[in-house]
Amino acid sequence: MAIYRVFPDDGGESHIEEIKLEDHPELAALINVSEVRVQQFDGSRHMDFHPLPERRLIIHLSGEVEIGATDGTKVVLRAGDIRLMEDVAGKGHSHNDLTPSAAVYVLLED
Repeated sequence: MAIYRVFPDDGGESHIEEIKLEDHPELAALINVSEVRVQQFDGSRHMDFHPLPERRLIIHLSGEVEIGATDGTKVVLRAGDIRLMEDVAGKGHSHNDLTPSAAVYVLLED
């Protein structure tokens, strides 16, 4: 299991970093949640760079997806991996399904 954070810099470029839960105690409490949903995908999502409309915590349950940042970093996420999506401004991230997948989406309010 790994936890990744996707975030923009001041110039709008996106980056991916691996983070540790102990460095982000706010993730353990999950306060300011606006919605939680479980979604299944057929493996056909292939999206170019795009920002998200809100911050999200995504917990991967099955399958594989590849997330890319504009700095060239790419990460393959599998069951058990978590990503904190904070790229609500700037160029955003790319997303490619490698297989059908399922994930828990936790939409976060600021």
